[in-house]
Amino acid sequence: MNDITPGDGPGDPTPARPIATTAVRTLRSWPALLLIALGVLTRFGPGFLEGGMSTYFLVGLIGPLLCSVLILLWWPAASRATGQERLWGFVALLAFVSATVALADPSMRGPGTIQLTLPMGMGIFALVVTVLAARRPIVRTGLALLLAGVGFGFSLLLRNEGANGEYWLDTRWRWSRSAEEAMLADRKQEAPSQAIQAVRATNALSLANPEWPGFRGADRAARARGPLIATNWIAQPPRQLWKIPVGPAWSSFAVAGKFLFTQEQRGRLETVVCYDATTGREVWTQQMEVRFDDPLGGPGPRATPALTSDGLYASGATGLFFCLNPITGHVVWLHDLAKVAGRKPPGWGFSASPAIAGSVVIIYAGGAGDKGVLAFNLESGAPIWSAAAGNDSYSSPQVSIIAGVEMVLMLTNEGLVFLDPATGKERLNYPWKYSSYRALQPHVIGDDTVLLPTGMSTGTRAIRVTKTNDQFAAAELWTSRILKPDFTDLVSHQGYLYAIDGGILTCVDLRSGERRWKGGRYGKGQVLLLEDSGLLLVLTEQGRVVLLRAEPTAHTELGSFKAIEGKTWNHPVVVGDRLYVRNAQEAACYVLPLAEVQGKPQIKQE
Repeated sequence: MNDITPGDGPGDPTPARPIATTAVRTLRSWPALLLIALGVLTRFGPGFLEGGMSTYFLVGLIGPLLCSVLILLWWPAASRATGQERLWGFVALLAFVSATVALADPSMRGPGTIQLTLPMGMGIFALVVTVLAARRPIVRTGLALLLAGVGFGFSLLLRNEGANGEYWLDTRWRWSRSAEEAMLADRKQEAPSQAIQAVRATNALSLANPEWPGFRGADRAARARGPLIATNWIAQPPRQLWKIPVGPAWSSFAVAGKFLFTQEQRGRLETVVCYDATTGREVWTQQMEVRFDDPLGGPGPRATPALTSDGLYASGATGLFFCLNPITGHVVWLHDLAKVAGRKPPGWGFSASPAIAGSVVIIYAGGAGDKGVLAFNLESGAPIWSAAAGNDSYSSPQVSIIAGVEMVLMLTNEGLVFLDPATGKERLNYPWKYSSYRALQPHVIGDDTVLLPTGMSTGTRAIRVTKTNDQFAAAELWTSRILKPDFTDLVSHQGYLYAIDGGILTCVDLRSGERRWKGGRYGKGQVLLLEDSGLLLVLTEQGRVVLLRAEPTAHTELGSFKAIEGKTWNHPVVVGDRLYVRNAQEAACYVLPLAEVQGKPQIKQE
């Protein structure tokens, strides 16, 4: 029955007229719903898989971005919206994205755009038009664009302070003060003259034999020798000696006597700092006006200084490489690795810590040709030799004894190269190409076995090095994909390897590469071996210190405590009964409880 206009009826000379109606075209919604589901699955799903998000980070990073782009393409190509509706929706979405990226805090560009801005805005748009698929175009598209604009605009309220080990952004309100800003605002300036006099009086003897001369100790193996540590931390908890705010950096400490050396970022100034190990007070600083920042790692230096009796050698994230007088902090010599190696800083900055061998200091630069590894005279800074290596690595050169010969080991994207420390001559080149980054140290077992740890899905390989008539060769022993440590280094004890795989501590048999146990979620923390005590000390990504037994039978935690606040990727240091920890915002010293030997304390604790 047709509707008729008012007044139509019997006797009306005007014939009845049908009222024109326009049918609403329902949107084709299933592609949008599928893309929303895939975006959520690719972002959150890898966290539940073996190895976690760090193993499948490309899925978690690219998946939501790809789904967002496909939603944008679905709208004009396959949504069944009207022509005008598709045009205005597509243009408005592009305008929202462009405006948000332009107005957002610079730290939110890049990963912030990929992980938050695009998925939130495009996801809201797709969800709203799907729910309102049968409504009039002006209603469904207008409301969807309005809410999508709110979703995109939410990013304008945030800033990004980097990502954690699982690639989740650490976002804060844009107007809030960062830890670095708070540290700079609250930091008290102390008179350096008195501190320097104290250093001159006491530091010379300490420098002659530093207890912890550089990154992960003298042999880069992260093993501390010393008194036996008590394991009942409920009855005898570690005691905080001091805690101080510090500038951002992923550096660890070099330790000599009562003095600590590390690197920090303080605003526009990349800084090397000497601290009093007893009080945490600043002794001296040396500052250079450079700043490196990246949206995942955050700002600041990545390397740890190397210490000798005559010099403190430090490498900054932009490539400044220099020697300081360890007593005064004065610059002795300086080079720019970017210029020497003919390259720009890598994506996450120059990260190699210097290594000392005889009269030379060695650093990785990753330049083309023979500018991969560089060696300089300790005293003058004069170039001594350079050698080819891969062009992509966040590892550090390492001096080790292999088959009875001292060599420099450098792990890069090309594999592991063995160099003569005096001349730079290549002794052995073991190829094991890797398309992503390597950010781990080769781990030497005994006199002839070397582990090549590699992140993501590649795993860890053990090789055996042999020497015949001054010629070196290497053969694979095993390769294990169950140990993917990413950038958390390894320790070994009595035939077993301990490392963090996908945020979980793992024990591996060094003879076969087979897993013995896996347990305890510590994020991208770092492990230290307390060798004489047969214990592992883990500094977790959340700033907790956990004590465990170094045994292959089971994962056994003995105690733990919260040491520092904030994301923690830095390597801990233990010297005697003192534990030194730091991250990008705090540093602290704790006195570890000691076990009694035959009823007597081992050393007198302060």
